Amino acid sequence: MQSPDPSRSTTSLAPSYSYRRVGLVEPDWTRLPGWRDVTPTQWRDVRWQRAHCVKNVRQLHQVMGGLLADQLYEDLERDHAERATMALLVTPQMLNTMVPNGASGGSTVTEEFYADPVRRYMIPVFSDRRIDWPTHPLASRDSLHEQKMWAVEGLIHRYPTKVLAEVLPTCPQYCGHCTRMDLVGTSTPSVDKLRFLTAPDDRFDRMIDYIRGTPEVRDVVVSGGDVANLPWPRLESFVQRLLDIDGIRDIRLATKALVGLPQHWLQPEVVAGVERVASVARERGVSLSVHTHANHAQSVTPSVASAVRAFLEAGVRDVRNQGVLLAGVNDDAHAILDLCFRLLDDAKIVPYYFYMCDMVPFSEHWRTSLGTAQQIQHDIMGYLPGFATPRVVCDVPLVGKRWVHQVAEYDRQRGISYWTKGYRTPLDDAQDPTEEYRYFDPIHTLPLEGRQWWEAAVLRGEAVVTPTD
Repeated sequence: MQSPDPSRSTTSLAPSYSYRRVGLVEPDWTRLPGWRDVTPTQWRDVRWQRAHCVKNVRQLHQVMGGLLADQLYEDLERDHAERATMALLVTPQMLNTMVPNGASGGSTVTEEFYADPVRRYMIPVFSDRRIDWPTHPLASRDSLHEQKMWAVEGLIHRYPTKVLAEVLPTCPQYCGHCTRMDLVGTSTPSVDKLRFLTAPDDRFDRMIDYIRGTPEVRDVVVSGGDVANLPWPRLESFVQRLLDIDGIRDIRLATKALVGLPQHWLQPEVVAGVERVASVARERGVSLSVHTHANHAQSVTPSVASAVRAFLEAGVRDVRNQGVLLAGVNDDAHAILDLCFRLLDDAKIVPYYFYMCDMVPFSEHWRTSLGTAQQIQHDIMGYLPGFATPRVVCDVPLVGKRWVHQVAEYDRQRGISYWTKGYRTPLDDAQDPTEEYRYFDPIHTLPLEGRQWWEAAVLRGEAVVTPTD
């Protein structure tokens, strides 16, 4: 009798989900003590939003006041001192989506704030982190080895026909699980950030020269960091230079600010600039799209929908969402479907990918197992239109995106999955494309024997495991 495929899910029936259209709502920011007197005009002003970002415990206290117990502020301070890989930076727009309905009872929202899914990845606290395995033994700052794939500084050539341009190392807000935590943002006590060595204009010139001289590249993702932090005239200039390259057929702008700071994309001068770029793209047969990053339905508000509408009316082909699968945030089919319908129905954002959380330091409390990701992919099938059914993918180090059911082999007991890729780029010609690459489940999700195996491996000082171990 043939043994069952270990990569296959053991559950065959998806949990029941009842669709109901839910209109978008902008939570009332005046419910928060620090913003009681903020007018709608101020709220819509991007300069006000940027000036009132929360960057430290003191500023969070100024906004939330007595709504949060001292315990939470102390928890946050300890996390920043001992664990945080990303600096605290949260826009008012994003903070306002946390605990949008206020407290269910009592005089504080501390319990609700701790449990809030947006808070869990935007404002991590020390008690969120795991004590047993806060970091996987094989985690690394550059977990995807992207710097090994730099064709020139900041230009990642990981796929045969696509490159990703890191045009800057900052964002309007920082996500705790950021995969580029080694480069993006300001340093924290836990992470001394790397810095680009080349001046921005020189980096941009070298990127354009490489793309122009590499005819197999047809698709450019302009990212960072977040392109919303690059002054629009400079971003427009870079995109126009890409449009001047005959072989480029797709350009994608990556901006979580569409969700965290939609006010930026609604500025008249930015809207006019997007129209200019989109017009040139259309004339030259190039698809110009926008990629954003929403992880929970609470983040999708009328302000977000307005910014998307501005993009689409300006001539952008479409706006897509690339979320991250995060434990305690969206690691079940209901949360994913709620988010996808909220994106699709009223914001007109196409659900695109959900990535498994990458193996960066202190991320184990966010990461899910491959088996959980496979189950979620199974459970969401059939509810959404095919074009808007997101793929759950594992970003395999040195490989790239792989649909979670593409795994070649999966040792569930030790949480080791094996993956292959069938292509090379000019940067990895020396690699055997039939080689197997590994990804590792969080150790705390493994059965007892698997956890004991890892404990023994760490005691032996082993840094690498092989299929025969």
